[in-house]
Amino acid sequence: MASDSNMDREMILADFQACTGIDNIAEAITLLELNNWDLVAAINGVIPQENGILQSNFSSEASQTGPYGPHSQSETTAHTPSVPPSLASASASSSSSSPSPSSSSPAFCPVQPSGHIIERQSRMLSFRVEYRQRSIEVVLEDASTVGDIKTILETELQVPVSKMQLKGWKSGDVPDSTVLQSLHLPKNNSLYVLTPDIAPLASTSQSSAQPGSSEQNYLLVISHREAQRDYSLNFPASKTIQEVKRNISDLTNIPVRHQQWDGWPATASDDSITLAASGISYPCHHLTVCRRSSPALTVDQTDECTDVHMVSDSDGDDFEDAPEFGVDESEILAMGSSSCRKSPMMPENSENEGDALLHFTAEFSRRYGDFDPVFYIGSLEAACQEAFYGKARDRKLLAIYLHNDDSILSNLFCSKMMCAGSMMSYLSQNFITWAWDVTKEANKARLLTMCTRHFGSVVAQTIRTYKTDQFPLLLIVMGKRTSNEVLNVISANTTVDPMVTLTGAMEIFSAQQQEDIKDEDEREAREMVKREQDEAYRLSLEADRKKREAQEREEAEQVRQERIRKEQEEEREAIRLSLEQTLPPEPEEEGGEPISKLRIRTPSGEFLERRFLGSCKLQVLFDFVASKGYPSDEFKLLTTFPRRNITQLDPAWSLVEAKLFPQETLFLEAKE
Repeated sequence: MASDSNMDREMILADFQACTGIDNIAEAITLLELNNWDLVAAINGVIPQENGILQSNFSSEASQTGPYGPHSQSETTAHTPSVPPSLASASASSSSSSPSPSSSSPAFCPVQPSGHIIERQSRMLSFRVEYRQRSIEVVLEDASTVGDIKTILETELQVPVSKMQLKGWKSGDVPDSTVLQSLHLPKNNSLYVLTPDIAPLASTSQSSAQPGSSEQNYLLVISHREAQRDYSLNFPASKTIQEVKRNISDLTNIPVRHQQWDGWPATASDDSITLAASGISYPCHHLTVCRRSSPALTVDQTDECTDVHMVSDSDGDDFEDAPEFGVDESEILAMGSSSCRKSPMMPENSENEGDALLHFTAEFSRRYGDFDPVFYIGSLEAACQEAFYGKARDRKLLAIYLHNDDSILSNLFCSKMMCAGSMMSYLSQNFITWAWDVTKEANKARLLTMCTRHFGSVVAQTIRTYKTDQFPLLLIVMGKRTSNEVLNVISANTTVDPMVTLTGAMEIFSAQQQEDIKDEDEREAREMVKREQDEAYRLSLEADRKKREAQEREEAEQVRQERIRKEQEEEREAIRLSLEQTLPPEPEEEGGEPISKLRIRTPSGEFLERRFLGSCKLQVLFDFVASKGYPSDEFKLLTTFPRRNITQLDPAWSLVEAKLFPQETLFLEAKE
């Protein structure tokens, strides 16, 4: 049961990719899981319903009127995603003919209202195979096998299948019997061939077969001159030349009637004959195709496309009537053939987006004059930054112009609309206009990658749904808080006046911009109040810091002064003790020597009394007073009457000489 469920999901995944054109397996599985593997719901969720991509009723609708004239039924269904028809494979039916590219039948998987798949069209897979110095492009249905690729490479490379190792598969080496569909491959793939230590050998697998056998396949190597690209296609011998040309129309977007061929043999005079009867080389034949030149062109102008073998007059359902666009047939053909003589709008695989845009702007001016729109020169990311992420008052809408030289409407769209004065003025005032050329597949793939990164996969998928004849496109993108949103897509065959669409987008943008400006003003006001509060708080902190520092300095000064005072006190105490120890002993009264009794009153009112020998020097008296804490440099010693300053006398005098004998009362007084 689990195996059956896995098989069902593989079929749903394949059908979903065929209908939507999503080549990324992971992206497709994610979208299906979001819709619980409901195929119809997943397709409706991916493909915009307003473009009429998936409906339950596929009946023909009445013709619509476009900006350049009435539109046929094939144009009204131009929004449908294209699934290329089968080119060729060994197991393809020889009796079925590929549908016309411009047929009015829908080019997607028809779905009944009940959700059951009526028919599944095969996906075409492209493989670029590298072998030594060669690069070969192989296009096959996903119903083909790995062995079918090797068979084609055997014919082209002259290397036997048994000696060939095909590398580059994401899942590792795969056997030749593996069906490509089971590998869940994207549309474009890169592989390489290894042939270890052997020389290329001629293929013998088909050497015994007779050319022209209806059971054999022909390898047609077809060079597309304008695109400078080669296609290696495998066709059954029963295929007609007409069917080959229809399939090439799907690959190159050149209608059968406009195709010019070089390389068909003279026996291939009728498109209805088969390849087996056409006389082409077996098993490989080289051809060249380009778009037919206009009959009005001169001989010099058609030099590049003069190798014309024949032009098919198909049933006419792959040609769009010129009068429906309001121009004559010669003008349409001249526009369609312009790719034979025009230089490309944008170089392929340009590494720098800015350089590519400079080339695009120069070529646009050369084609349509100097009054072209002013395109933003820079990357798409820089354009989004310029448009969406400045001040709310300075923001603009982003207009993405997508050009395609293969579209028959490119010249009309550019000359009549993009270069119109009103359109140019409106775009320059209200939009940042960025451009890209999707004519080359590599440039288109790069654009889809950029759109997916900046706008999401839905936008990239929307671009995929537009056919070549709907280009050029003008995408109107508005920046939002969480994501960027595509408001409108203006296609070349739109039935609505582009200025109406642009004006409507501007109304939506203006309303959003006013809200953003209001929010920004309120936010700035809040930030201003916060900045003022922060500044006041900072000033308060600064004042507190200064006050704290002043207090700390004062405390430090007090500590320093206290330390100095203590040091001075300690010094005085040391001096006092030293003087006290050096004083002579106090003499006895009965010693026989003359003795002087001195009584000294201190500033505090206390009295110091001591006996001295009459022969003692005044210095001994001074030392005694200092030993009691009254040094002579701070205090003066005075007599009572008559008042004399003893400290001014010569310290060498004796007490008798100083008249302090036999007794005297003195007092200490602090010096001023």
